[in-house]
This record gives sequence, C-alpha cells and structure tokens, in this order.
Amino acid sequence: EVQLVESGGGLVQPGGSLRLSCLASGFTFSRSGMSWVRQAPGKGPEWVSAISSDAGLTTYADSVKGRFTISRDNAKNTLYLQMNSLKPEDTALYYCELRQGTAKYWGQGTQVNVSS
Repeated sequence: EVQLVESGGGLVQPGGSLRLSCLASGFTFSRSGMSWVRQAPGKGPEWVSAISSDAGLTTYADSVKGRFTISRDNAKNTLYLQMNSLKPEDTALYYCELRQGTAKYWGQGTQVNVSS
C-alpha cells in the first residue's frame, strides 16, 4: 500500500531554514509527480509546491515562491522541501501528497513552527 512518511519539521525562528523529507513506498515513486501541502490550525489545506516525476518541472504557490525549493531523489524514493527565509505564517502541518486519478494520499505530516 501507499506509504508517505514526512520528517524534518521543528521549531525555527523567523528567517531560519528547514528541510523537510518525505519517504515514499508502495508505488512507483520515479513515475509519479508529487506535491507538498500544508494546513494551518483552523484552516483548510493549502497547496505549496509540486514537482514532476523526473524533476524537470517545479511549481510553487505565490506565498512561498523564491523561498522554498522542491526536489526529489528517485533513487531514494524521497521528496524534499527546502524552506528558507521562514515566516510565522509558514507555521503549519506539512504533508507530501500523491495523486493517482481521483485518489489523494497524504502521510502523517510533520509540524513546522516558525516563532521567535
């Protein structure tokens, strides 16, 4: 079955950096486009970034453009999100996402708290 395990979150000060990881299994990761989604308390999910299967295409939400970088290592079945210049409004639970047809798969998420 599909498994997505996020890690790398934590508490950072504004302006700091974190790198999130998502270890994937149960599907052919190297053939799958992937995304990062986040959810702040009391709010709905917000799409953050997406990457094509070969990493040739990447896209970002306007709110993170220029600060976040999505990448992947297909040999390790791992998706990454490098987050720089973090802001308090980046505080959220971050999920990696696989979409297969109408199905959406999320992991357990990793918490990012940006606070002084």
